[in-house]
Amino acid sequence: MDLMNILTSKSFILLVAVSSAIFYTQKWLLFTTVGVIAFIISEQRYKLIIVAIKTLPRDISVVISYSQYMFKIRTWEWKGWTTAQVLLENVKKNPDKCAFIHQDSKWTFQQVEDYSNQVAHFFKSQGYKRGDAVALFSESCPQYICLWVGLSKIGVATAFINTNQRQSILTHSIKIVDCKAVIVGTELSPYYAEISSTLPNLKVYTFGSNNKTNKILPDSINLDDEIPKSSKEPLPEEIAASRMTDKFAYIYTSGTTGLPKAAVMTHCRFMFMAVSTHKVLHIKENDVVYNPLPLYHTAGGLLGVGQALLCGATVVIRSKFSASNFWLDCIKYNCTVAQYIGEMCRYLLALPEKPEERQHMLRLMIGNGLRPQIWAQFVKRFNIKQIGEFYGATEGNANLLNGYNKMGAVGYIPWFAVPFYPVTLIKVDSETNEPIRGEDGLCIRCKPGEPGILVGEIKESNASSHFNGYADKKASEKKIIHNVFKEGDKFFNSGDLLMRDEYGYYYFKDRTGDTFRWRGENVATSEVEAVISNVVGLKDAVVYGVEIPNIEGKAGMAAIVDEEKKLNITHLQDGIKNSLPSYARPLFLRVIEHVPLTATFKLKKLDLQLDGYDPSKISDPLYFMDPHKGQYVPLTKELYQEIIAGKRRL
Repeated sequence: MDLMNILTSKSFILLVAVSSAIFYTQKWLLFTTVGVIAFIISEQRYKLIIVAIKTLPRDISVVISYSQYMFKIRTWEWKGWTTAQVLLENVKKNPDKCAFIHQDSKWTFQQVEDYSNQVAHFFKSQGYKRGDAVALFSESCPQYICLWVGLSKIGVATAFINTNQRQSILTHSIKIVDCKAVIVGTELSPYYAEISSTLPNLKVYTFGSNNKTNKILPDSINLDDEIPKSSKEPLPEEIAASRMTDKFAYIYTSGTTGLPKAAVMTHCRFMFMAVSTHKVLHIKENDVVYNPLPLYHTAGGLLGVGQALLCGATVVIRSKFSASNFWLDCIKYNCTVAQYIGEMCRYLLALPEKPEERQHMLRLMIGNGLRPQIWAQFVKRFNIKQIGEFYGATEGNANLLNGYNKMGAVGYIPWFAVPFYPVTLIKVDSETNEPIRGEDGLCIRCKPGEPGILVGEIKESNASSHFNGYADKKASEKKIIHNVFKEGDKFFNSGDLLMRDEYGYYYFKDRTGDTFRWRGENVATSEVEAVISNVVGLKDAVVYGVEIPNIEGKAGMAAIVDEEKKLNITHLQDGIKNSLPSYARPLFLRVIEHVPLTATFKLKKLDLQLDGYDPSKISDPLYFMDPHKGQYVPLTKELYQEIIAGKRRL
């Protein structure tokens, strides 16, 4: 029985009731003390008292931070404000303060307000109205932010298109939300030109540094010419018509499995995300936040940008991440906070050491995906005082934040916060990934140390527990689990396996689709990937399960990027043997030269998984762990036939 079970147990409820009654008889001290001692002894929960004492400073801070950001958001909700009104407050407070820095240009809060108003007036004059959607296909820059903010002021939702999308996937992303127009940065206009014939009725607008000489999209409207002609005056009636729960953006999933899905983003969700991070991690208005993440991504485009729009800090935008320029940029712009995605940390560690990497002023780095295996090495080498690791899905309501520098943790939930923030772990079948239900037909909570799927209760009465889902309603319904802890309740299914310790800290384990079973054991691909990446000098590596005919479960296979063709198979083999149990060691290896990455620097696992390990179909070098020799050997066509025919002992 863990803490949550105790809090809901009949004995605990009875204790509270009896103690309360005794309290009002004026003899409460003696009887309550006796009652508490009896409860502890009967339940043998001495450890809970120790945990409560150890986590008291943290939990007091949680209450303070939670109260601060909830008060702020509730105040905005009471006033009926959306992003536009909050931005205007920051403009009134510090009109000449720098909101965004990009290369050598600086945009003050007043400039952001003025330009976004011009955007709103222009698109209103073009006939766009509340409920419409417009696609934005551009690299990161201050105009990108002003465009979607301006569109939101007239109730138009912006589809943040991934700049890496091409051909049919790009067409799919624009069509899936029924966009009425597309805004294209001129640096990406050749890629849009490739699909323009598939979207003949879509109006096209362009902007960018070389826009006046752009001939690739001859029928497009040049925003650099048109927007400056529009009024800078606010649009109070249009802005007042918006609500906190209105959608203002669509943000796409990475597409590691199938076509990207468009997640709905509301003003309320944006506010919770940015303001909670601001308060819990104690970011200040005088902080300068380095944001090298793409603006079409939730972390960079909302959490990072929100530190300026909603919280009044200054944000430095970089069009594309550069490992070699990361620390130089932080020094150049006097950054005190920086954002990351886990793979970026690995790229930074892979670079030769330079003095600049410790001459920065960073006190905090915020992000997700920093692997526990390199966490300590990263903070020590680069002198990072605090890591604000978080966990969250763009479309979900089950989000976590590690505000207390707990190494390896992706967040925490104090025991007393569960009623207010109903996020927890439930047991699932390791093969089907379906929730395990008890005799009563309800799901089973995980105990500390047990891995399970993270779920968050969907409550329409609580804005922080809303599930906005995707543009595709069927896809949204697939993410909901019904009748979890009682008949009629609904929970968002994150699809990710996490583990909680006794102190309330949560740790990421793997994605349910990435975990596979081999030799009766569950293999977490993220753990194997981390080991292999460390062995081969922090190169990209992805692990997945592949089927072998007439063999139960899936065998492990690893694809390793080796652009310079310097991979030492013997060294890799020894490292795998020394670091992984036999069942977790990949049976097959594939050495690839090119890096098929998603927007968040993850290898496209599904494509590799579908390729399998057939040497007649794959030109890349393939290897097989020969159980007789205890080493990796080249996977030939003859050896492949022996394996699938069952003639090789595995």
